[in-house]
Amino acid sequence: MGAPGWSSWLNIAAEVGIIALPVGLLMISGEFDISVGSVVPAASMMTAMLAGHYDLPALVAITGGLCVGLIIGLVNGLLVTRTTIPSLIVTIGVMFAVMGLTLGFAVLIRGSTSVSYVPDPLTKALLGQFINGMFSVSILWWLGIVAAFFYVLHISPIGNWIFAIGGDRESARNAGIPTGQVTIGLFMASGFCAAFVGVTQVMTYQQAQVAGGQSFIFNSIMCVVIGGVLLTGGAGSIIGILLGTMTFAVVNQGVFFAALDPNIGSIIVGALLLAAVLSNDTFRTLALRAAAKKS
Repeated sequence: MGAPGWSSWLNIAAEVGIIALPVGLLMISGEFDISVGSVVPAASMMTAMLAGHYDLPALVAITGGLCVGLIIGLVNGLLVTRTTIPSLIVTIGVMFAVMGLTLGFAVLIRGSTSVSYVPDPLTKALLGQFINGMFSVSILWWLGIVAAFFYVLHISPIGNWIFAIGGDRESARNAGIPTGQVTIGLFMASGFCAAFVGVTQVMTYQQAQVAGGQSFIFNSIMCVVIGGVLLTGGAGSIIGILLGTMTFAVVNQGVFFAALDPNIGSIIVGALLLAAVLSNDTFRTLALRAAAKKS
């Protein structure tokens, strides 16, 4: 496989992988975040609006876009921890609310569903450049974020808290683990990473669109499930999520390069997800058996 072949799937893996990492940590803790599909275009529109429409400095616009993700993540976290509503329902509701607000403000302020913005050379080089005209600079950001999340989950004490919360939230709370703060932090990390992808898209393609981002919802979850994270929470790894993301990207691009009918491609991707879910159930059974033997 030559450089063009490598770049084609690595560029996809980087985008979906940045979002899959915090989504994976949330799933390990027993929560879901569907709102990432609306955070990406919302952050893109905020960044492009501030820089392209109001002519504010790129740093201000980028900060504004990232803050959108943090605020949405905070709202998700507060709603999940302060109510008894499942995170799946909460984040679906937040997703539709954010989609509506993004569209409404774009039409109200700009009178259009898209905003153009041409970044300065430095900003373009840091967030939207293609190295050698093929490899997106977001690949480097992805690897850096992988290292950061690996430290959080597998080295720092927070990782043990996340596993404990996913295993049994009540027991974790009784053990003195700040379950509410950890959950809110994970949702904010998810919102931040989705917003970061939105910002990089503006810098790469020099345009923000209201429509877009929905594919990240199921693609990120698919990467996490393929990576062996239990749907019921309590088990998973960053290396697994990384390998799951790479597998998804390779299969996705393989279907494209094979020039298969789109419907057949969907069947292949669907079969991959089904196989991942079935193996996920097997992993869960093995994990429960291992836990029973230890006790």
